Amino acid sequence: MSADWGVVALSAVLTASLASFGPAVIARLPEPAYDADAADKVLYRDLATRRSLPAELAAAGALAGAGAGWRLGESPLVVTWIFLCAVGVILAYVDARTRLLPTRIIAPSYGIVIGLVLTAAAVARDTQLLVRSASGWAIMGGVYLVMWLIYPRGLGYGDVRLAGLLGLGLGAVGWGSLGAGLYAGFLIGGIGGLALIVTRREERHSLPFGPSMVVGALVGVVWGDRLAHWYASW
Repeated sequence: MSADWGVVALSAVLTASLASFGPAVIARLPEPAYDADAADKVLYRDLATRRSLPAELAAAGALAGAGAGWRLGESPLVVTWIFLCAVGVILAYVDARTRLLPTRIIAPSYGIVIGLVLTAAAVARDTQLLVRSASGWAIMGGVYLVMWLIYPRGLGYGDVRLAGLLGLGLGAVGWGSLGAGLYAGFLIGGIGGLALIVTRREERHSLPFGPSMVVGALVGVVWGDRLAHWYASW
């Protein structure tokens, strides 16, 4: 697959630009309710004031956006994934620091992603894209919902909301991307959890899962089809 380097560069720049607004978005979040005795609580306003944060989020966004642009090229879905990569970078950072995935970011993102997917389907004249996207939401969101119902202490409901959002985008790209993105998220999260158990056994329940989900989704977008073909050839 030959890359359209113009699309790759533009996708990287646009994603970096959107992600750099992360501090402004985070600063406007309502502070969550914490236990009065929570010694490790982190306030959103403290996260937003980090001087290096805009550059860090922009750099991560540029890498994610470049990957999406490389895989999707001139597909109308590249716009959807520019947005998802930017939002994913911001959410991954917040979750890594607070172990929370703010609904104030995820909820409006659903409306934007649905609108972008509908636009992509209209431009491509591909109704199956809509079927895959809706199925991705139901499958990925459903898997995380079942996990949350079985063991709510091990998974927050914010993870369920994020799973549905990522599922919309992954399903739109293709079944291979959906399967690989879902599996990669669990694999990356499992490796991180195992490392935490080995090195910090007393805090084995504290690993945030959002970053693993975001990285796994990006793996699904970039390499999902290749991984699916490789698996099917066995």
